[in-house]
Amino acid sequence: MNTPGSKQPSWFPRPPSWLSRPILVLALIIMSFVQYPSDHPFPIQNLPYGVFSTDTQPATRPGVAIGDFILDLAALSQTEHWAKSPVKASIFQTANLDAFVALEPEDWAAFRAFLTSILSPSSPLKANADAVLVPRTAASTHLHLPINIGDYTDFYASYEHAFNAGVLIRGPANALQPNWKHLPVGYHGRASSIVVSGTPFHRPTGQILDKPTDKQPIFAPCRKLDYELETAFVGRKHIFGMVLMNDWSARDIQTWEYVPLGPFLSKNFCTTIAPWIVTPAALEPFKVKQYEHDPALLPYLDDPEGYNYAVPLHLEIKTAESEAYSHVSTSSMQHTYYTFAQMIAHHSATGCNLRPSDMMGSGTLSAPGNSDAPNDGALGSLLERSRLGREPFELNEGRKDMTWLRDGDSVRITGVAKGEGYSIGFGECEGTVLPAWAGA
Repeated sequence: MNTPGSKQPSWFPRPPSWLSRPILVLALIIMSFVQYPSDHPFPIQNLPYGVFSTDTQPATRPGVAIGDFILDLAALSQTEHWAKSPVKASIFQTANLDAFVALEPEDWAAFRAFLTSILSPSSPLKANADAVLVPRTAASTHLHLPINIGDYTDFYASYEHAFNAGVLIRGPANALQPNWKHLPVGYHGRASSIVVSGTPFHRPTGQILDKPTDKQPIFAPCRKLDYELETAFVGRKHIFGMVLMNDWSARDIQTWEYVPLGPFLSKNFCTTIAPWIVTPAALEPFKVKQYEHDPALLPYLDDPEGYNYAVPLHLEIKTAESEAYSHVSTSSMQHTYYTFAQMIAHHSATGCNLRPSDMMGSGTLSAPGNSDAPNDGALGSLLERSRLGREPFELNEGRKDMTWLRDGDSVRITGVAKGEGYSIGFGECEGTVLPAWAGA
């Protein structure tokens, strides 16, 4: 997709053009008794859900981020303030958000209205808020996976990424496979390998080719470790919310194993997600029209009111030699050729019984390049950024030959959408590469 005033990186042929038409939504400016600056990522307009624990109360429990605090929903459910809640207290007296995610959209909407009221400046909760507000950034507060993820599917839904990767692998004439514009391509991932932001992981080991011309593989640590700038969503028939995601990828293991059944060990070792689930209600003002499809999709994928979200996504790398993160890429949640609704429709078309706490990834989100940075600032993977490792780039003063991730490197993804007088943030999705297991 080429948006007005932008262009594809100079080293890729120009793909077809579509226009992304914004949907303007007016948002009421509401306030809370919890104080925070106007650009804080967790204002009352956001209210993302997560799961946390503390040193003094190690049991995990659901909460909502508001400013620099977490509203402890388990604690709140045991107070007199819960009398006006449209949701039973037992829903949040659990270790995760599964029971709440399993409810219906009208329940989510009613509870969001309750939260907005209970956190408003005139709320009676203000008098004893210390009993239910936990410092979010304190060392004694720990964030966990928000749901018990039953199944995980990752799609390949960004036109820009699919086209760019295809050019590098097969050339411009065959960049996209024949099926790509007809269905949301995806693969079944490994739910047990999904970890919360801040969890380090070991470099994977598997079969790779020592040299590209080799016919006999070796068993060795991955040499081409990559990140994938993604988002993911939770939901069954209806989408409960979205999180940031990094689907780490072992490109050399992937190259050897993917024929004929696609990714396997190259994707099953670690997937990192941010701890906060941001709801569609919070993202309503940032809707943009979906891509135009040429050729037209089959009727079961029709989504005439379809939309994506214009949420900027930033990716940074901190090397083992550096104390600071270096900016690498800025993309957007809107760069999906297929909407989340279309992904659900296709996933369930065969009768697949999706469950409320299943998670589905968007696939790597690359954006069109621009005239200021035609070769770098819009790409969601090192595969694209280094052109399959053939063209090292300067990350910072300490690393002028960046191609793939090295031991000790940390990758951080953030996403913040700017509204009228407020911001909607997704928190951080961060992970660090540890050396391969000893003896691998």
